[in-house]
Amino acid sequence: MTIECSMLVPHVPSMCHADQVPEFQQDMASAMNEIGKRLKEIKPDVIVLVSCHWPSTFFHYVDCTSVHKGILTAIEAPDLIKDVPYHYPGDEDLAKELVKAGEEAGLQVQGVNDPYYVWDYGSVVPLRYLVPDEDIPVINLSVTLAASIEETYRWGQVIGKVLRESDKKVVFISSGALSHNLVRGRHNKPTVTEHAMDKQFIEFIMNKDYQSAYDMLPEYARFARVESGGRHLAMLLSIIDENAEPTYLADGQSSGSWNALITFGLRKLSDMANLEESEYAK
Repeated sequence: MTIECSMLVPHVPSMCHADQVPEFQQDMASAMNEIGKRLKEIKPDVIVLVSCHWPSTFFHYVDCTSVHKGILTAIEAPDLIKDVPYHYPGDEDLAKELVKAGEEAGLQVQGVNDPYYVWDYGSVVPLRYLVPDEDIPVINLSVTLAASIEETYRWGQVIGKVLRESDKKVVFISSGALSHNLVRGRHNKPTVTEHAMDKQFIEFIMNKDYQSAYDMLPEYARFARVESGGRHLAMLLSIIDENAEPTYLADGQSSGSWNALITFGLRKLSDMANLEESEYAK
């Protein structure tokens, strides 16, 4: 059928529990709840999600497990994310199609089918808002540290082709931050220099100049320490439909990182979508 929409979403640990979200991250939490309501209307058959917190060393992994069930305590932040249960269906058949297509394209892709594999918080946190009823199948993808931005973009193109040729309605989610030079103190924002690069990247995105956004990724990732080296962004850029309208819904800092919630292809969500362009840089 089609890729109904794609999106960049935050996964900051302090958003895991809705009643503990700091004030400066409340806009992101509220907007993600609104997207969750919209997804209920769309009724996608599957969500394909790449998480910066599934860093694989050499292979591009695809989670082919038919049922994702576990209890997450985050290694990095067990004080914020502890004993968090999740239980989502998977889509083994479509996941295997992705693996096969990646192999045929000459990429180092492997499927993982292990009911004991525990999800990372880059998957669990956003899905608690976007799919709170845990009723949409999910396929997880790793970010591969041995793969360049170019290779990751190529892998994203393969994924996009398979998803568009599928008979299913698909939502693609890229879970990760923009600048990500972490410091202590959740209230801290990126430096002026780092944030200037965030603003430029967002400007390219909002003007649908996706080629320029992709072209700036290597230096942007290096200087602003973009999460996962920008690989999740490369994959997102390779999948966005050039006709899909970007909607900038919310943003916020977390320990020196900058996090943005941007959808591509979703109709505008209530008044939150009517942000002034200057708000990108707040």
